[in-house]
Amino acid sequence: MKISTKGRYALEAVLDLAVYSEVELESLNNISERLQISKNYLEQLFSVLRKKEIVASVRGAQGGYKLARSSKQITAGEVIRAVEGPLSPVSCIDEGKCNNTGEYKECVTRLLWQKMMDEINRAADGVTINDLVQSYGKMKKKDAIEYFI
Repeated sequence: MKISTKGRYALEAVLDLAVYSEVELESLNNISERLQISKNYLEQLFSVLRKKEIVASVRGAQGGYKLARSSKQITAGEVIRAVEGPLSPVSCIDEGKCNNTGEYKECVTRLLWQKMMDEINRAADGVTINDLVQSYGKMKKKDAIEYFI
């Protein structure tokens, strides 16, 4: 299973929003410039994220986006699932039917796929946006150049 660019960009954009919209609303133009992601693509992602109540928007000249909830309440898994759908290694787990036999309950490998999906979700839900913001802050601090006179 691979996370597509939709999932990666959505997570990066939500992280960017968490970092830069603490005080004021943030525009998609600013996010687009910082992340080097097309504004049109971000609009599509944010439309989905808004419907899933991960981000909130305000219209108008002073409008923009902010997180709909605290960054401590939003998990990476929630963001990725919002744009990607279920984080399962095979489609039969989501669909409830086996692709080979059609009898999902008789699928011998179902146990493995279910365990994999559970672990993927556990890992993704174990990291909040706030955790990523903290990690981002540590990285920026480490990369900062200090000047002494």
